[in-house]
Amino acid sequence: MGNFSVKPDYRMEDPTTQQTQTKPYYIMKSTLLFSMALLASLSAMGTEKTITSPDGKLVVTVNDNGGTANYRLSYGGKTMLRDSRLGLKTNIGDLTDHLSMTVMGDTLFTNSYTMTRTKVSRVEKQARRVNLVFANDKNLQMEVEFYVSNNDVAYRYTLARPKKGNPKCAVVYGEASSFNLPDQTTTFLSPQIQPMTGWERTKPSYEEVFSSDAPMTQKSQYGVGYTFPCLFRVGTDGWVLVSETGVTGEYVGARLGEYQSGEGYTIAYPQEGEMNGNGTPWAAISLPGHTPWRTITVGQTLAPIAETTIPFDVVEEQYAPSENYRAGRYTWSWLIWQDQSINYEDQVKFIDTAAKLGYEYVLVDDWWDTHIGRDRMEELSRYAQSKGVHLLLWYNSNGFENDAPQGPRNIMHRAINRKKEMAWMKKIGVKGIKVDFFAGDKQQTMQLYEDILSDANDYGLQVIFHGCTLPRGWERMYPNYAGSEGALASENVYFTKEHAQREGYDMTMHPFGRNAVGSFDWGGVIMNRMMSKDNRSRHQRYTSDVFEMATAITNQCSVNCVEVTPNVVDGLPDYVQDYLKAIPTTWDETRYIAGYPTKYVVMARRTDDKWLVGGLNGTRQPMTLTLNLPMLAGKTVKCYIDKKAKKGQLWPDSELRQLKIGKDGKAKVTLQPMGGIVLE
Repeated sequence: MGNFSVKPDYRMEDPTTQQTQTKPYYIMKSTLLFSMALLASLSAMGTEKTITSPDGKLVVTVNDNGGTANYRLSYGGKTMLRDSRLGLKTNIGDLTDHLSMTVMGDTLFTNSYTMTRTKVSRVEKQARRVNLVFANDKNLQMEVEFYVSNNDVAYRYTLARPKKGNPKCAVVYGEASSFNLPDQTTTFLSPQIQPMTGWERTKPSYEEVFSSDAPMTQKSQYGVGYTFPCLFRVGTDGWVLVSETGVTGEYVGARLGEYQSGEGYTIAYPQEGEMNGNGTPWAAISLPGHTPWRTITVGQTLAPIAETTIPFDVVEEQYAPSENYRAGRYTWSWLIWQDQSINYEDQVKFIDTAAKLGYEYVLVDDWWDTHIGRDRMEELSRYAQSKGVHLLLWYNSNGFENDAPQGPRNIMHRAINRKKEMAWMKKIGVKGIKVDFFAGDKQQTMQLYEDILSDANDYGLQVIFHGCTLPRGWERMYPNYAGSEGALASENVYFTKEHAQREGYDMTMHPFGRNAVGSFDWGGVIMNRMMSKDNRSRHQRYTSDVFEMATAITNQCSVNCVEVTPNVVDGLPDYVQDYLKAIPTTWDETRYIAGYPTKYVVMARRTDDKWLVGGLNGTRQPMTLTLNLPMLAGKTVKCYIDKKAKKGQLWPDSELRQLKIGKDGKAKVTLQPMGGIVLE
């Protein structure tokens, strides 16, 4: 409606005498009260903008009612977000209150791009771009840009630079941005933890346990909110996934704060104690400057959640690749053989195993600088290359951020040391690095991630991060980025029996959470049955062999770990070895087939013209499913599946058989407890 004002007039013209007469007092008072009520009504109504997705199912409504910026969201006529706040608090002004809105643009366009590092190779979709400007009572302005496609919403803030004078920079202290879900909502959330806690003060390391259908009113485990991504089930109406994307070294990484009744969850910035207390928890930006994108994916089923590409839809490549980075598989001694395996002789064994399987890489983990040494590392790299394999090397990110002792230390956090090291790696033929032990989301930490990626690209190195935050669109932004941990991953299966027992729970959660929004270096298709080098001692793996095989499909990472050890590989059935040799790591298409977070999941992925289907049962009961597989309709496919366990068996036997898919695309299968299925 724009600006509108009423100027009360206490006089009226007499049409018969054309003389001005004064109204009686009660008429004047009545008129004044009416005018004031009208003004209050108009102010409360404000301006409203409705943004509808191209298919008409998703509706975002934005307004400035009551002088605040608000939005709400519905899908298929069902409320997914109730009135939720927008706004920024900065050192140049408060943009959370006394706001009025102006619509500046509304464009329908086709978003097209290609990728090689994530769940699809090409994206082409229609979307709306809407630009809104909110001004406060001092005429300080912020722009809110909305991107709306059929199941996704993203928005970000932009602060402009004045045409004349200052300011030319700003500090953003926080956001009013909130996500106010309906009361019937349950949650699948991973809690944030206090900084400088845990082993060697390395937390937060983004390795906490997801909830499962917990009420929103349940406080987080550590009282400091939740890490992205955050999955919500809105009763029987559908699902909502909240996250962020487009975080560079020019901003902080965010999370969700604690739930507040009537307000929902609000964006929270880093904790002050992160990075050993160095740096502020705020974002410093040059003007004009913008925040990262807040993303919301909605659907009546889980398909839009598992298939979403919103982390990549709204970001752009930050630099060109220095070479054509090669996706692939790697073997890794450390998970089962641990620190003692970081020696020349054991690494030769893992190189030979990788060569036997046709794998591209071997990851040499911590302490290689002292346990192997740089001279022998050059020799090891030459040996690997003679076998058609290249090395990936582990590095500590520290510095001064925490007390993790493993070496090499004091290299990756400083540009001079980092570039010298990367030049050496390029010289000896190393093709990638795994950098570990980041803790926090401050702007300095985000700058470190970006600096490592950018410098690594100059030397032809791919990068994997561990002990780290969530990637936020980085596959498209940084072409040498391969994947991140950013969740409770495979090492915990080794560390404790309790974590091993929960592997099914975790791996059926991640396709709808952590892996839905970014490449996930889980750290192994684990083929050892016992968590020990001899494969006979310590605690067992509680999942079946086919479960582990299927994780290569349900989990996505373009440089993927297959944790098969030299003393185990020859004992695997020939058909299992053949499968492991042929595992793809790049996908052209991904489809959700069935599932429920922390219970079970079935995903289908296509590479070229070949479809692979992987399914996991994360429960301790058999599960019979009727799968809808239109891409395989009428075909006879290979089926790797578990047999029913015999009495006393710790792991069921597996088998390879033929499965005929119905002409209607339907197939009925039974997944054994903590078991799996693979179709190809």
